[in-house]
Amino acid sequence: MKTSSYQGFSVPLRGVLTACCAAVLLSACASFKGIEPTASLKQSSDYTSTASLPQQGGQWPDASWAQAIGGAPLQALVDEAIAGNPNLQVAAARVAGAQAAADAAGANARPSWSANASSTYQRYTENGIIPPPLGGEYKSDNQLTLNFSYDFDFWGKHAAELRSALSAGKAAQAEQYNARLVISTAVARAWVQLARQYGQLDLNQEQLKASAEIQRLTQLRFKVGLGTQSENQQVTQSLASLRAENAQLNEAIALTRNQLAALLGKGPDRGLQIERPALPSETAIALPDALPLGLIGRRPDIVAARWNVEAAQGDIDAAKTLFYPNVNIMAFAGFSSIGLNNLLKSSSGIVGVGPAIYLPIFDRSLRANLKGRVASYDGLIATYNQTLTEALHDVADQVQSLRAATLQSEQQHLATQASSNSFQLAQQRERVGTTNMLPVLSAQMTLLSQRRIDLDTQARRSDLRITLIKALGGGFDAQALDLDKDHSNSTTVSTSVRSAS
Repeated sequence: MKTSSYQGFSVPLRGVLTACCAAVLLSACASFKGIEPTASLKQSSDYTSTASLPQQGGQWPDASWAQAIGGAPLQALVDEAIAGNPNLQVAAARVAGAQAAADAAGANARPSWSANASSTYQRYTENGIIPPPLGGEYKSDNQLTLNFSYDFDFWGKHAAELRSALSAGKAAQAEQYNARLVISTAVARAWVQLARQYGQLDLNQEQLKASAEIQRLTQLRFKVGLGTQSENQQVTQSLASLRAENAQLNEAIALTRNQLAALLGKGPDRGLQIERPALPSETAIALPDALPLGLIGRRPDIVAARWNVEAAQGDIDAAKTLFYPNVNIMAFAGFSSIGLNNLLKSSSGIVGVGPAIYLPIFDRSLRANLKGRVASYDGLIATYNQTLTEALHDVADQVQSLRAATLQSEQQHLATQASSNSFQLAQQRERVGTTNMLPVLSAQMTLLSQRRIDLDTQARRSDLRITLIKALGGGFDAQALDLDKDHSNSTTVSTSVRSAS
């Protein structure tokens, strides 16, 4: 049997195996017994909603919902906001950071290689292990090695860390989609608000014209003794109120334009360039049948919360592996010499290999660390359950409000139509000479007031339509994006952690 030419070196294979066996036998010294999560995930079946959210055979919103509501102008604003909003850039940076963490976790499971080169010029002591004539001289101590290390992941620590990192990455992606949804719906709602404000400004200006004419006629009546000073003051007060409201509407329009500019990630001047929008036509929305089950994969905030739970579970599994022995093997090969002239000669060769074993025994810090991971897990479970509950109630709230707004709109249309009929009758009486212009103008003011209420009702229905789309996920589909917990291929890494006895 051949032996190495380097004296004193032998591969300690038997020693490694003996050490590993001893470590396994002693692994029961540290225990995590009694440290387990107490919270549990709620399921969609835990919520009853058939009466509040009846099946209507509708479809889930798709990614082009902004186009359907406001056409190309609104879609262009949403696209601009997604491209330029700083909050979305922060979310994108978080995704990149999570991916880097996953890459680092994956690298820990692989062998590690490194190279080392050192050269130290020094005077050797005459009273050390190196005798004269070398002792007392100035020489360079040189070393050039290739190093290898590998962690035998017997208990699945690296697998658990990788699973946690991948889950955190999935959570970051879902949070990015949620940020997009929040920004896009905020743009759409501000766009509808701007359309409402412009519509109100138009009607306010019509009221100003009618009120100014009423004031003129009232003053004429007062001058000829047919009116009273009280009537004249009431008309003046009404006109002043309308002028004040006109200023308020112009301020509101300017502020909404600034709001849109901020959502786009641009300066205030960008808001001045936005074309005046028109209120979208009223369109009914039918609820999809798969509620509440389908909501779990359609709301990015729910999906993000679920992946955060999975990441915390991976952290727990990784923390449990610390209670078991850790076995590494390290090796090196290279050259070492005193003086550079002999560094690369075969006689300067060095090589070594050996195990490094860490055995935790009665380490309270490990239990404290695991307790912290478990507490975090329980907290994230509670966050997920709360997110699911709020999401379902969010949908129910929007549905109820939309129903009420629809009924209100129907009745308001009747009121507006009645006011229109009254105005037309007043015009007919004025044309045949049975009345003067004041009743006509009064009927016109009433009609304009009803039209303003009608406009507010229409704008509210459009706003509720957007908030319902947001509540239903805004076209997000976890399964299509490989973010579905039950279908994702990214967390199939298993762990061999076992519970302590």
